Amino acid sequence: MSKSTFVCIDAHTCGNPVRVIAEGGPELHGKNMSEKRRHFLSAYDWIRTGLMFEPRGHDMMSGSILYPPHDPANDVAILFIETSGCLPMCGHGTIGTITIGIEEGLIHPKIPGKIRMEAPAGLIHIEYQQTRSKVDWVKFTNVKSFLAAEGLTVECPELGDIIFDVSYGGNYYAIIDPQNHFEGVQSLSAAKIVEYSQVLRQRINEKYPNLFVHPENDTIRDVSHLLWTGDVIDPSSSGRSAVFYGDKAIDRSPCGTGTSARLAQLYSKGLLKEGESYIHESFIGSKFVSRIEQVSTIGDKIAIIPSITGWAKIFGHNTITIDTEDDPYAHGFQVI
Repeated sequence: MSKSTFVCIDAHTCGNPVRVIAEGGPELHGKNMSEKRRHFLSAYDWIRTGLMFEPRGHDMMSGSILYPPHDPANDVAILFIETSGCLPMCGHGTIGTITIGIEEGLIHPKIPGKIRMEAPAGLIHIEYQQTRSKVDWVKFTNVKSFLAAEGLTVECPELGDIIFDVSYGGNYYAIIDPQNHFEGVQSLSAAKIVEYSQVLRQRINEKYPNLFVHPENDTIRDVSHLLWTGDVIDPSSSGRSAVFYGDKAIDRSPCGTGTSARLAQLYSKGLLKEGESYIHESFIGSKFVSRIEQVSTIGDKIAIIPSITGWAKIFGHNTITIDTEDDPYAHGFQVI
């Protein structure tokens, strides 16, 4: 059929969009969400571009599709889609999707207040608080996160040589802390962060090929996000960052997998301890409350198990069509 219809529910998590495809998602093959992610990428990526890119989406658009769990002990399986690709894990997407799923009756937990969620990156344990029909907050315990490399260098346009670390929190992040050529995220405009990040991500992956490959899942590889840190807006916060993803997006939320990567980096450097909380500010000042729940290992690396708590708000319901015979922009486009 040339025309496909998708029933969607839109929300935002601390400012960053989440579009849940409640009806119209494709049937995928695989024994887990990692395999189904690969099937989606090979056969149905046009759904992602059609619903996330312009004219139906925008540069920051992010979303998800719900599936039945593969293990009957779990409650739901989720595929994450956004402008940057089909992600192994998405933190703000998890908070938004769970909020939508509970409030709209799409997810029925076996134990109220707790959810076991299958993601391509692994099993995610979730808690949430609900007051009447509204979800007040969602807390998820993320996958094992770890510092993959530190003290690497790359040349940045205008700034010169930049030192960075690479940390994993569900995706691989290049983390750029204040240094000689970079005073902090507060010193750069959003436009400059995007401009520099586009170049740096490509240069990092070209300079360090095959260095960032997940020890337990080789389909997760390469730096996909950049995290620029700096001064906080609210003195009660622990840190602030701007997370770049996609081709020109800055996360309006503090970014869940980015926060996880940040915690892993700080722990490895002795700047954060097990059990300590970290209030992470986004570029716009919204906050996630995070915590190192446990210290573990993955492969030959020390890892942490972080938790992230945040909120989301539903603001729209819509039905979107993708008609390849009638619309020349059915599969979306980007203007970079």
